[in-house]
Amino acid sequence: MKRKIAVLGGDQRQVCLARLLYEDGWNTVTWGLEKADTSLAVSLDRALEAEIVVLPLPVCRGEDLNLSLTDIRLPVNEVVKRLRPDQLILGGMVRSLPEAFINGDCPKLYDYYDREEIQIFNAVPTAEGAIMRAIEKTQGTLYGSRCLVVGYGRIGKVLSHRLHHLGADVTVSARKRSDLAWGEVYGYRTVHTEKIVDRIGDYDLIFNTVPSMVLDAACLKEVKQSCILIELASPPGGIDREAVKEYNLHLLEERGLPGIIAPEASAKVIRDAIYHILEEQGERE
Repeated sequence: MKRKIAVLGGDQRQVCLARLLYEDGWNTVTWGLEKADTSLAVSLDRALEAEIVVLPLPVCRGEDLNLSLTDIRLPVNEVVKRLRPDQLILGGMVRSLPEAFINGDCPKLYDYYDREEIQIFNAVPTAEGAIMRAIEKTQGTLYGSRCLVVGYGRIGKVLSHRLHHLGADVTVSARKRSDLAWGEVYGYRTVHTEKIVDRIGDYDLIFNTVPSMVLDAACLKEVKQSCILIELASPPGGIDREAVKEYNLHLLEERGLPGIIAPEASAKVIRDAIYHILEEQGERE
């Protein structure tokens, strides 16, 4: 049996992750997943004895550990102060942890979500989930619909590709000239982000992937009433919520789609990223 690995909190992705680790031969225990699975559950004290501790993605919700599958509330500081320097700690979006912890209290702290491979693979269920939500909410078809994808990063690239091959009329917006050039090469219409307001009234669907304000009140004032806005970016997002309310627009908040629509696939990506970290640190058995 391999060393003990504890999976603490999170969503359905962590449930699947714990099962995958167990099937791979790890001595796996869980805590904080009681609403979904108790087969590997132990007390928090026993879980924190593990040599390797896997924290959720994201680690925190405000000041608390991300515990979406239990009614327990646990300040993340309570977890941090009970971790040992000799433990290997793996978490998603660890920047939300206390600064002192990140800067030296735990020399073996690694962010599995900060790896390029996991963010690329995570873009796939995000894009597919966004398309699923769009199909559910629109009165027409994606074929022939006019879609704006705001931002041409990982998610923007995959989403634009999927929409284009479904027959949508896709426009991508970006600030970098190189991104706009790539968009044109792949057959999309393009618009510089600073000029979105000039064309934003043309679209049936608008997908935002930029985690900072892009679609402000001036832009949203020009959006047609039948348009569906879909927010995919992490907080604070890029869509002005107050303007959405003022102009009575239809906004779908669709963060965290990988954990909702494809937890098994997402868990495999997290597991592989964890194994990559262990191998790079000489920790893999």
